[in-house]
Amino acid sequence: MSENELSIGECATLACLLEVTAPKSGNVHRGADFEDLTFWDFVASAVAIGSVMQRAAGQSLGQTVLEAIRATRSAVATNTNLGTVLLIAPLAMVARGTDLADGIQKVLQGLDADDSRLVYEAIRLAEPGGLGKTDQHDIADPAPADLVEAMRTGAEHDLVARQYTNGFSQVFGEVVAWLAEGLEDGWALDTTILHVQMRTMSQYGDSLIARKCGEPASRQAAERAARVLESGTPQDEAYHAAMGDLDFWLRSDGHRRNPGTTADLIAAGLFVALREGIITRPVRMGIRG
Repeated sequence: MSENELSIGECATLACLLEVTAPKSGNVHRGADFEDLTFWDFVASAVAIGSVMQRAAGQSLGQTVLEAIRATRSAVATNTNLGTVLLIAPLAMVARGTDLADGIQKVLQGLDADDSRLVYEAIRLAEPGGLGKTDQHDIADPAPADLVEAMRTGAEHDLVARQYTNGFSQVFGEVVAWLAEGLEDGWALDTTILHVQMRTMSQYGDSLIARKCGEPASRQAAERAARVLESGTPQDEAYHAAMGDLDFWLRSDGHRRNPGTTADLIAAGLFVALREGIITRPVRMGIRG
């Protein structure tokens, strides 16, 4: 590890901190808490998982995910990061010096029934909202032998599950690529993160919104995010006005329209960007446009 290189644990913690600090539409951030979930809950969670992710390359996925959720629940009273942990844990298992895209495929191909059992235990411990009941691989049922197959049954409706079935295609091919593009254009990181949120939501809506409020609400979120992009770029006043309208709409239903899955993908993309040196220190935040 070079003198300026972040450790894997530091990448995980900093990725989560950068994600929650950026004032993303509809999410908790420094200037916006929910009634039952605060910025400091996410800060505590980010710190809690760092040492677990540092050990990830030497242990199984199931063990890492369960340890991370246990550490989180010892620090906060609610689910703050299940989707983020499910995405960062397999990425953190890839050894330094190994291509991440190749490495993640080997991690996913090497999962076994014990990984599935421990991941299911972690999901039950986290108690995520809006899961409902499914005919196949329901979280209340015994864990299936094949975790990837279980993820495949939910991949159409859940963007976190989809990453397990497509080699993290959206994380690498879109979120990380869009982060790099914004930084190359000279934008501050928080501006870049906000733009990545708009691009991701405009294409996929949000899985958490869909689970809590239904697919029509998720599609409406996508349409509203597309309007932000159509209004210009982060340098334009019209863009920020449209983003403000989207933020108001997302928060106007008691925070049920929280685009949490989009936030999970952004956190995973930030982890990759930090690990790969796409984001370098000192991180330039807080400059609009």
